[in-house]
Amino acid sequence: QVQLVESGGGLVQPGGSLRLSCVASGFTLDYYRIAWFRQAPGKEREGVSCISSSAANTYYADSVKGRFTISRDNAKNTVYLQMNSLKPDDTAVYYCATASCGFNSGGTYFTSRGSWGQGTQVTVSS
Repeated sequence: QVQLVESGGGLVQPGGSLRLSCVASGFTLDYYRIAWFRQAPGKEREGVSCISSSAANTYYADSVKGRFTISRDNAKNTVYLQMNSLKPDDTAVYYCATASCGFNSGGTYFTSRGSWGQGTQVTVSS
């Protein structure tokens, strides 16, 4: 079965850190751009970060730039999202997906190209 499985979420205090993992099964991540998206209650799903297949290029939403770092280990078929200096506004369900991403006239764009998994809940609260 072809799928991406997210893990690593949890409850953390403001200013804390979490590292999310996105593991592929049924296919090899090597040739795909992978993006992280998130959806907060009552809000639309939004792109957070994306990484090219070789990891040479990374992209971030303005809201997380300087705080989040995306990386990948193709040998482990895994993409990571290191989240530091977390804020209550980062509270959401986080998803990973194969994606298109880059820059256009509107800024950084993230477009999912795959189906959604169950995601992992991140809650930032004191």
